[in-house]
Amino acid sequence: MRGKLVVGNWKMNGALATNAALLEAIAAGWSESTEPPGRAIAVCVPYPYLVQAQAALSLTRVAWGAQDVSEHAAGAYTGEVSAGMLLEFGCRYVIVGHSERRQFFCDADETVAAKAKAALAAGLVPIACVGETATERDAGTTETVVLRQLGAVLDAVGRDAARMVVAYEPVWAIGTGRTATPEQAQAVHATLRTRLAQAGAGDIALLYGGSVKADNAQALFAMRDIDGGLIGGASLKAREFLAIARA
Repeated sequence: MRGKLVVGNWKMNGALATNAALLEAIAAGWSESTEPPGRAIAVCVPYPYLVQAQAALSLTRVAWGAQDVSEHAAGAYTGEVSAGMLLEFGCRYVIVGHSERRQFFCDADETVAAKAKAALAAGLVPIACVGETATERDAGTTETVVLRQLGAVLDAVGRDAARMVVAYEPVWAIGTGRTATPEQAQAVHATLRTRLAQAGAGDIALLYGGSVKADNAQALFAMRDIDGGLIGGASLKAREFLAIARA
């Protein structure tokens, strides 16, 4: 049975003092006594703040994770962080294939797939991101692009696909203030759901990411195949993030 999931992606933001206040507010606002079952939230923080997230959230209903992971388990890979290391800090989730990683750090489809496979092998839940650029949407190749990106991951992880999460994030809507209409997002999610079902993973959570805010979250999350969101800037404000999670 599909659950509802909202994940905050802090990106390269944060400081110890502001993090402490944000994590405390999120944890206090998301309590077992007030939230319905079947809904979950998490925050994916920069590597240096994983220990802080672990300390602040360990006794709460809020999960935490990282924004990337190495495809390698160990070795001479300076600057990389392995899935095993993330587990030592209590991570449940890790984002792989975010459009910023693809664009700025040259993460190819095969690299994203290897990272998802490494995360699953270690017991983490990868949030595998797919999405098209404005040029690709205008050219009418959205479906081709997202199915290619998803297909690489599915080929790598096999049956373990049923243990991951997928996030559709149209690149043209990330940090731009533009948001796909609920109908546009649903159309892509339906395509992804069909492909996942063919791989035996039709019941995993499918998230939408791209300038989600409290005032548009309800309309997006009302769509049949949208199970929650991968939230960027709005996740840095506790009240906004909680409002989105409750939409």
